[in-house]
Amino acid sequence: MTVYGSFPGARPRRLRVNPAMRRMVAETRLHPADLILPAFVREGISEPVPISAMPGVVQHTRDTLRKAAVEAREAGVAGIMLFGVPDDAKKDAAGTAGTDPDGILQVAIRDVRAEVGDELVIMSDLCLDEYTDHGHCGVLDADGRVDNDATLERYAEMAQVQADAGVHVVGPSGMMDGQIGVVRDALDTIGKEDVSILAYTAKYSSAFYGPFREAVGSSLRGDRKTYQQDPANARESMRELALDLEEGADMVMVKPAGPYLDILARFADEVDVPVAAYQISGEYAMVEAAAEKGWIDREAAIAESLLGIKRAGASMILTYWATEVAQRISAGR
Repeated sequence: MTVYGSFPGARPRRLRVNPAMRRMVAETRLHPADLILPAFVREGISEPVPISAMPGVVQHTRDTLRKAAVEAREAGVAGIMLFGVPDDAKKDAAGTAGTDPDGILQVAIRDVRAEVGDELVIMSDLCLDEYTDHGHCGVLDADGRVDNDATLERYAEMAQVQADAGVHVVGPSGMMDGQIGVVRDALDTIGKEDVSILAYTAKYSSAFYGPFREAVGSSLRGDRKTYQQDPANARESMRELALDLEEGADMVMVKPAGPYLDILARFADEVDVPVAAYQISGEYAMVEAAAEKGWIDREAAIAESLLGIKRAGASMILTYWATEVAQRISAGR
């Protein structure tokens, strides 16, 4: 008598016999609407500037950013996360270019909103690191340390100018204590209750940020270990999660994605709000570099990395491949 609960009656390979079968029983599927495109816009350039450590990614001009937004919308991408890169001469200790209504990020938000309206979710990085001459995510005290509470005042101003520019979602990414509550209050005070907050809830101090610092022209001296999370810690992320939700986060994020899939899975199991994951610059660069060497299949590696992130529980994935992958999905490839 055959026992079907074990071999030889049970043969899981029956469900892997051909592409059609594998497609039918797939437990995880990527959709263009799962994807968000991070994009950099640089002040004062007339042509896009390639980012050497991120082949295929550029610092956009205002015109090419508008085109990239349209391309993303047409591919079915859900949103675009904007990062501003100001002229170096405009950087100062307080990051005032970040709260200038005519600063590069605010101008870019208005440009993209005018181009795509509400057909693409426009998100903005809410942080000071691109705008400070010291490269930290906040203002410094007399001892050179990031002053948490003074920084919160700057974040409130940033939230308001970004909302006034027309952003749909702000992304406070500096990992300051209390940042979500302060930003929520700042938005509500000016009647922007409909602007959502995507909290960078678990943002780890990671070695994989290197290429991003070229992308935003970072002036960082030192490191960010006193405010970004220690890679050794997991329970700490759950505390950050509870605090962000209590303060009013509409969505939460894990960053980086690949090295922290365990944190992502715990978030997804714990909450009833959307969970995002950011596949960051170093993750992108590793795949591109290995593919350029011929060591891996580029398209297969991209797809597998994104499937892994979604399988771990992400409902949204920020990835520099967003438009390319969305186009490939739509083409049935």
